[in-house]
Amino acid sequence: MTVPAATDGEALSGAAAQPAATATQPQATAAQPAATAAQPAATAPQPAATAALPGLPQALSTRARTLAGAVRRRCTDLARIESPSGDAPRLDALAEELADGFRATGATARREPGPAGDHLVLEWEGQDETLPHLLIVGHHDTVWPAGTLADWPVTEQNGTLTGPGVVDMKGGLAILEGAFALLADLGQRPHRSVQVVVVSDEEVGSPDGRRLVERQLRGAAAVLGLEPPHPDGRLKTARRGSTRVRLTVTGREAHAGNDAHDGVSAVDELVDQLVVVRGLAGQPGTELNAGRISGGSRANVVAGRAEAELGLRFSTAEAQRRTLDNLARLTALRPGARVRTEVLSSRPAWPERSGNPLLRHVRSLAAVLGQQLDGGPAGGAGDTNLPGSRGLPTLDGFGAVGAGAHARHEYIRIDQLAPRIALLAALLAVPLPRLRDRTEG
Repeated sequence: MTVPAATDGEALSGAAAQPAATATQPQATAAQPAATAAQPAATAPQPAATAALPGLPQALSTRARTLAGAVRRRCTDLARIESPSGDAPRLDALAEELADGFRATGATARREPGPAGDHLVLEWEGQDETLPHLLIVGHHDTVWPAGTLADWPVTEQNGTLTGPGVVDMKGGLAILEGAFALLADLGQRPHRSVQVVVVSDEEVGSPDGRRLVERQLRGAAAVLGLEPPHPDGRLKTARRGSTRVRLTVTGREAHAGNDAHDGVSAVDELVDQLVVVRGLAGQPGTELNAGRISGGSRANVVAGRAEAELGLRFSTAEAQRRTLDNLARLTALRPGARVRTEVLSSRPAWPERSGNPLLRHVRSLAAVLGQQLDGGPAGGAGDTNLPGSRGLPTLDGFGAVGAGAHARHEYIRIDQLAPRIALLAALLAVPLPRLRDRTEG
């Protein structure tokens, strides 16, 4: 991202003349919808946040507004590089484009090979390298197949940017790049070292990318996610567990007219198994989506094979364990058929936790910047499920504000780019409070 040079009025020395009380920016305030106003604008920030931001809020907010146009264009450019899950050449091209952009903000970047496309691991040095690092997780794959841009181009209209992947999560990646560019432009570094993992397979459950998230979790002070927030701008403080399961049925082929009695229909068996599975998924805390079904070859051939890919959501770890145990015990309902259950990917439930000092800290920073912000649990799953399930200080939803992820009306709100850039930059620059007993700094 090419960052315009700061003017003298945006320098830290000039901004320091502005007291923190004047840091409320009209655009930043308006960018947070009224539905997020759980915290009054007059709410006093935590003392640590105030002390750490002497005059910086004005500089962050002003510079973020200047950078918002470049971030919008960056999001457009990223969305125009199609990157469906499993398409390694396209994912690798986007990974290299992202690496170049982040290197320009001071990051070291390396591509980590994956079976379906390279992942990206980034790191920025902090002012105090003795502190535990801050981990940020994201992804550059999308649910949209190659060629989607042909009939759904990236378009700006009525204050929104729409196109495949703009909210999930090309916008979040562009905002992160903008936040680091902002700090670099102001001559600032993150308070502590920052590590970022951008996986190439999040939309299919991060079956390979999870190992990188696991690796970077070690010693992390806190974890932030770049998924989009709730449509009203709230951050995500908990997530349901999520598991993808492949149900495969093997039958026996035969001529459907002459020798039907010699065949065992895998399709019929699968249909009956799905009825059983739907009953299991009807238990409290479990939801089922039959996402893909296939089987058979011809209408005059008894089907010898059929399979279904199921998406399951769980509100608790117990519901997840119980349902997966039941699925593993499925047996064939008709002689000669065989049933196999395979877990393709699984994310543990991340429960809501009372107190949440990380959310309190972020809310205090938002208040200093003239923003109103809150959080709430989310229905979807992501790579923040893992640290959240383990009790690590975790928040998601730092990506672009918008709606319609995985749908043809996917969009981001352009007027909310600047507030998100400023908020993320502040979170990087300001010392974290004590979030748990073993966290320092």
